[in-house]
Amino acid sequence: MPHRPTTQMRSLLKKPGVVLGPGVIDPFTARLAAEAGFDMVYMGGNATTAVRLGTPDVGLLTIGEMADHAGRIADAVELPLVVDGDNGYGNALNVRRAIQMYERANVAGIHFEDQASPKKCGHFAGKVLVSKEEMASKIKAAVDARTDEDFLVIARTDAVPVDGFEAAYERLQSFKEAGADMVMLPPPITLEQVAKVKEIGLPQVAVLDSSGKTPVVPPADLEEAGVKLAIFPTAVVMAIIPAVRNLYKAIKEDGHLGGTMDALAPYGDYNDILGLPAVQELEQKYALER
Repeated sequence: MPHRPTTQMRSLLKKPGVVLGPGVIDPFTARLAAEAGFDMVYMGGNATTAVRLGTPDVGLLTIGEMADHAGRIADAVELPLVVDGDNGYGNALNVRRAIQMYERANVAGIHFEDQASPKKCGHFAGKVLVSKEEMASKIKAAVDARTDEDFLVIARTDAVPVDGFEAAYERLQSFKEAGADMVMLPPPITLEQVAKVKEIGLPQVAVLDSSGKTPVVPPADLEEAGVKLAIFPTAVVMAIIPAVRNLYKAIKEDGHLGGTMDALAPYGDYNDILGLPAVQELEQKYALER
């Protein structure tokens, strides 16, 4: 497998089947995804905002904060990372800078959406779109800015809940003409809509989550509909909520961890995930004689 994450990601997309992209929120969960055997990871804006700011995803994180977070995840695992580039953080010039920053962060690809600033999570009401022409210009700027031709530029439209599916379809067509490598329909979507987008002739990214606004179908059905990459942006943060609530409830009631030990990973397992044995080997290798 190639060492460059961009080339590695392209190779994955050429293989049969749908590539599964688990959402990760930090280097630690990226290591867990690698341990589970996934071939790539995904960093979404919603979950990243939740863990970095503790706020809803309403466009508060800056490009610097997102690129820094992505770089730390990319450093932690030898897996390609695809990231959420929101609306490009401004105009076409901002999109160019975003590409430059994410390439330096060793990211494999990015998706941009056609929302006006301040952008909102795809699940939220009140979204406002930029024109089809402005978004196509941003996609062209992204393609022109990359120095690695394998870096993925993914075009996303949030037009379905705003202007309807036909408008979304037309937008994705124009984004293909602007040079996008893949296209993406965020929630709310149906499998039938995804299958229609297949006619555009580009591989698709499908957002799969727990909101009930995305298809819950086997990967084979997604592949038939034209999906090549399926991402799960918020599953990890959703899983954290009940686990941590139960832990804190037990600590509050008991004042100790006695009743929760079965729910906690062993301390050795924790250190193994973090790579402590490898670090200790390096310490021994470079230790000074005393």
